[in-house]
Amino acid sequence: MRRLARNVVIASCLSFASLTTAKPGLADVVVTINKSSQRMSVAVNGARRYNWAVSTGTGGGPPSGVYHPQRFERSWYSRKFGRAPMPHSIFFHGGYAIHGTTHVSRLGRRASHGCVRLHPSNAAALFAIVRSEGAGRARIVVTR
Repeated sequence: MRRLARNVVIASCLSFASLTTAKPGLADVVVTINKSSQRMSVAVNGARRYNWAVSTGTGGGPPSGVYHPQRFERSWYSRKFGRAPMPHSIFFHGGYAIHGTTHVSRLGRRASHGCVRLHPSNAAALFAIVRSEGAGRARIVVTR
């Protein structure tokens, strides 16, 4: 009887642990921004899904490092740069964000004040993926 009771307790603990730690259907998302090549790749659970042209800052921004999304804004306007539109913004380090741009002809070369600019449709797709999987499951890696 003790063995049965112990097994029930162990099974209950394992079941509770799986409910509190595992979230079915959620995936790890890694967004890698390469400032040298002006490209962004997006991997979900280790499988590369997208590879897009971007524009990063003319002054070298954003800073290289590993970040997590801090804030999501479907429609945002820059307070610092003349209310410039920043659709589907994912803020990840202070005022730095990944967002859509109307200057699509400049994608593939440095052109921004420091944010990471994407084609608007790509920004919408990235926004949807990262938001649905959750900020805690996403990493933004900025390399030189």
